[in-house]
Amino acid sequence: MTGVASWAAGLPWLVVSLGVLTALILLRRPIQSLVRLVGRTGLGLCFLALFAPVGEFLGAGLGVNLFNALVLGVMGAPGFGLLMMLKWVLR
Repeated sequence: MTGVASWAAGLPWLVVSLGVLTALILLRRPIQSLVRLVGRTGLGLCFLALFAPVGEFLGAGLGVNLFNALVLGVMGAPGFGLLMMLKWVLR
């Protein structure tokens, strides 16, 4: 009876593990897209942090925040131009 009891105790872990594995397989592409977006946003944040001192010196500084980094992560270089134009228009 000990063997059946230990198998029954491990059954919920097996079911949950299979459920998580199935969810990861089904959501593979959305998860990849999300990871790519997070990575690009991180790079945008790094760029903003590096550009901030130079931009302030030139009078064209952008804030180092998550929104600006997200715009750079999604749009890339055109997003940087958009943020610069938006700052210029809203002065």
